[in-house]
Amino acid sequence: MNAEPKQMDIKVFISTKEAKCDECGQDLGRKAWITLVGNGRSQCLSCAELDHLEFLMAGDAALTRRSRKYSPLVAVVLKWSRARKRYERQGLLVTTEALDKAEQECLADEDARTRRREREAIRRVLLDRKYVKSFAARVREVYPSCPPNTAVGIAEHACLKYSGRVGRSATAKQLDEDAVRLAVTAHVRHAHTRYDRLLAEGHERHEAQHEVESDVHRRLREWSRPARQDSISES
Repeated sequence: MNAEPKQMDIKVFISTKEAKCDECGQDLGRKAWITLVGNGRSQCLSCAELDHLEFLMAGDAALTRRSRKYSPLVAVVLKWSRARKRYERQGLLVTTEALDKAEQECLADEDARTRRREREAIRRVLLDRKYVKSFAARVREVYPSCPPNTAVGIAEHACLKYSGRVGRSATAKQLDEDAVRLAVTAHVRHAHTRYDRLLAEGHERHEAQHEVESDVHRRLREWSRPARQDSISES
């Protein structure tokens, strides 16, 4: 019987000085969240394709354990402590689905319910509802068979204020088709393929993308077909 590949934790560092992404060239400022690749080259979370993950602050052992269990991709967030001269764990980046499932299991705990309400309140503040609605409608124009709720989820994720994600670019704000395609492709890669798990197993990003390319294209072809009202499902 073959053993399951061991999941590898990706490390995300909170920088202590001015940082710049060596892939996209964006100035990230101080306290930026970055990954290090190759010979110490910095990547922002968008370029590292980790910006779909949600931050879970350290402190709740049960929630952390369950979130880690359910998330196919996990990143450990580290920050340098000047006092202790070492990196200290700040929390985890996990998938939204894993965090939601873990929170559901912890909802008997009043603290867990409070954290969930706080997280949802912050998300509502960061979302421009009118823009999300327009972006979701554009997703359905480009991909008529994309399920409506999925289109809204893609729009919400892409359009979070201050996120640096695809939906916040100037091109996307004009509802450019290429920007919409990038957002939908990213969603399909993370939500409908083994991409996150491949990253967790230690595959390089370009290797993982190549591995799931046919699955991504298959899903995009399905969603590109003319919509049939009786056949669109949330899948």
